[in-house]
Amino acid sequence: MTEAHDVAGETRLLIDGKLVEASSGDTFANIDPTTEEVLGDTADGTGQDMSSAIGAARRAFDETTWSTDHELRRRCLKQLHAACAAHIEELRAVTVAEVGSPIALTYANQVDLPIDDLGYWVDKPVSYQYEHWLPERDVFGQPQRRLVRREAVGVVGAITPWNFPLNLNLAKLGPALAAGNTVVLKPAPDTPWSATVLGRIIAEETDIPAGVVNVVASSDHMVGEVLTTDPRVDMITFTGSTATGRRIMAKGAETVKKVFLELGGKSANIVLDDAPDPGGAIAVSAIGVCTHAGQGCAITTRLLVPRSRYDEFLGLADAMMASVTYGDPWDAGNLQGPLISAKQRDRVMGYIEKGKAEGARLVRGGSRPAQFDKGFFVEPTLFADVDSKATIAQEEIFGPVLVVIPFEDDDDAVRIANDSIYGLSGAVTSASEERAMAVARRVRTGTLMVNGGFWNSPDVPFGGYRQSGVGRENGVEGFEEYLETKAIALPAR
Repeated sequence: MTEAHDVAGETRLLIDGKLVEASSGDTFANIDPTTEEVLGDTADGTGQDMSSAIGAARRAFDETTWSTDHELRRRCLKQLHAACAAHIEELRAVTVAEVGSPIALTYANQVDLPIDDLGYWVDKPVSYQYEHWLPERDVFGQPQRRLVRREAVGVVGAITPWNFPLNLNLAKLGPALAAGNTVVLKPAPDTPWSATVLGRIIAEETDIPAGVVNVVASSDHMVGEVLTTDPRVDMITFTGSTATGRRIMAKGAETVKKVFLELGGKSANIVLDDAPDPGGAIAVSAIGVCTHAGQGCAITTRLLVPRSRYDEFLGLADAMMASVTYGDPWDAGNLQGPLISAKQRDRVMGYIEKGKAEGARLVRGGSRPAQFDKGFFVEPTLFADVDSKATIAQEEIFGPVLVVIPFEDDDDAVRIANDSIYGLSGAVTSASEERAMAVARRVRTGTLMVNGGFWNSPDVPFGGYRQSGVGRENGVEGFEEYLETKAIALPAR
């Protein structure tokens, strides 16, 4: 289906400033999800490698001026930003090859935007106010001066997923480094090169001191778990599934680590009965769920439509999904590529079968496309007449599957939207901004699109309510996740 593309990633790990092979000498295969063929090998990091990386990060934090030299951090981040921009085509090719992302998406939030967004953090080390004085106050009858100071947390373990790997690697490195932390980055085994190429760029093209950034790829998820239990690690930042997030929180509790978790979602797109452009509103879900094969945590995978216009809105969703082009991700005309692996494809197919078994009406798709003899593809799939309690309406599928749920009125729409363990994102559309905002304020999620507005930007905090996570990424709030707070009191002069 696809032509051969010459994509060579970085095979080595970055530990204590050096690009190295795994201590065992072992490698693991990086699989192209479009062709199911091996792209190349990556050093298979061990628990010993992870321990060495943690030790290097600990020394770099404790024994260098990295955390206190704000100008050094600004200069190094500026270098990293420029170097990533210089390597943008290499990073684009790696992303299409190992992620299976449509190349069109790399010109947006897979590659170009996250590299551009890295620039947001360049001046943060010098522009942020790390200290401020509180008004003097009598304490035990004595006037006191009080200083509130913000300092880097320390060693950060960053564990990233496979769906938007470069995006999330940079989204964690940017604020963590700007705040003065040292980092051990553990990428998903499905997409190691999106991290190891960054490791090579850091080692060869920046002045970031040895040990400040370490990259340990591994086929073994338990190597990443070392970060959650090692007492030398002060904080875990993780993006991925809620199930893994629960495990990280539990493991981190043993050493009372600070934990930032950006987890799953089952976001609702509420299209009210007076929507002036229902097609545009419905496209947020009908097209969105096909983009990158639905492998995005904030996609609105539940389409909530008024019962009074149910058939009309369902027809619009069906027509839009019918128009989606999918297949070879190197073809700029395709919006949807493969799922990341055979395991994920089979998981999505299992949910489709579950939906049918529980009584939902399959309107479109539901199969592996017959025209592709290789690749982990699933057809764009649309379910109608879905009960809000059904498995496919409650659990995150992470595939090109949209469920349509009817509602009676605004209160019913809010009830259904909030009937979830998740609370990551969502959308509301109405001819009345006041009405849309009234609904949006009642939906319990971390981000919302109202009447087509979009929140995705490095200065906007992103994260979820309930089991969609703990903490926020991006913005001042995301920067402060990587800082501790110290209060210092002195007698008044």
